[in-house]
Amino acid sequence: MQKSTIIPAVSLAAAAALLIKYRKPAASLIIGNQPKYAPAAFTLNPSSPLYGKHIVFLGSSITYGAAALGQSFVDDLVASDGIIADKLAVTGTTLAGHEHSSYISRFARFQPQTQPDAFVCQLSTNDGRAGKPLGAITAAGVSDFDTTTTIGAIEAIITRVNQEWHCPIMFYTCLRKPDAEYQQLITKLYQLQAKYDFAILDLRHDQALASATSAHAFAMFDDAHPTQLGYAKLWTPIFRARLSALLR
Repeated sequence: MQKSTIIPAVSLAAAAALLIKYRKPAASLIIGNQPKYAPAAFTLNPSSPLYGKHIVFLGSSITYGAAALGQSFVDDLVASDGIIADKLAVTGTTLAGHEHSSYISRFARFQPQTQPDAFVCQLSTNDGRAGKPLGAITAAGVSDFDTTTTIGAIEAIITRVNQEWHCPIMFYTCLRKPDAEYQQLITKLYQLQAKYDFAILDLRHDQALASATSAHAFAMFDDAHPTQLGYAKLWTPIFRARLSALLR
């Protein structure tokens, strides 16, 4: 006689909790990354003010498109506006540090083939979680930066762009759940803006974007990473407008 199997109630409860927790993210990956939202679905606009502009993008998972099949607003702008993009994006990386994949290390190795028209950098949300020290803003005239700190890495990146490329710079902040360390970094970014005069696209505090994100159920995989739907419908139009203004 075959014995019946009794599944403990706690296991059923745990399974139900997992289903509730992961059902929406899984659906976001499928529904939010349908082909109609992919860069290949865009129509090229040769009349775009960004057409033919060479833009360097430095960042991590959000610049890369980690929840969007590796295609982000950068790829959208290539397809829709005809920008020439260098997409220097590696998921999970920090601005600071001597690691081979850090922003500062990758940027030091990069040499553009043509003169960039603009430089865009993602303000990483990874530095605080990775334990990178924030650092301090240097005095005017100092050119020796401690790139093991986040502030030092940012200053070194800005200084190189200003000295070698002489093009507009824009940093952008990322969506995240409340994070005191990231908020502190954003505050420092505004202080750096006062020193170096670059543009900031502050998506973290963009209430219109927050509202639009809430209205599109599958625009985000989690609190930080857009799907292709999220990029196409929400993020890419913002970047298109801000970059067009930056390069006007």
